[in-house]
Amino acid sequence: KERLAPLNASAREAVKVWLQVRDAARKPDMPDSPWLFPSPVGRNALTPRRFAQLLDQAAVDAGIDPSRVSPHVLRHAFATHLLEGGADLRVVQTLLGHADIATTQIYTHVATDRLSRMVQEKHPLARDD
Repeated sequence: KERLAPLNASAREAVKVWLQVRDAARKPDMPDSPWLFPSPVGRNALTPRRFAQLLDQAAVDAGIDPSRVSPHVLRHAFATHLLEGGADLRVVQTLLGHADIATTQIYTHVATDRLSRMVQEKHPLARDD
């Protein structure tokens, strides 16, 4: 599913560097690609499956357990961080491309658990000391 995603200055700089690396590695007979992550042939976007395989390999190369950096885990972390930071659920729904708000609400349990812990730890009437 195609969607627009806002990028901060750091992300824009990373994309700029990536595009330079990507274009420098492009074979002379390969056409320009409109895709951020083109397939090796260059006519289509990299498939989600291939992207996941490359992410797994990058994790292994970096000494990180690949199960900790899958596209799903990164997407889940993105949504959770937004909600924990106070983002509106509808904004997160739009960014994730969910048609139904109930799908986005799955991510609220993590934020709710964190809020409950915070109340227990920080509120003077909730502490046992």
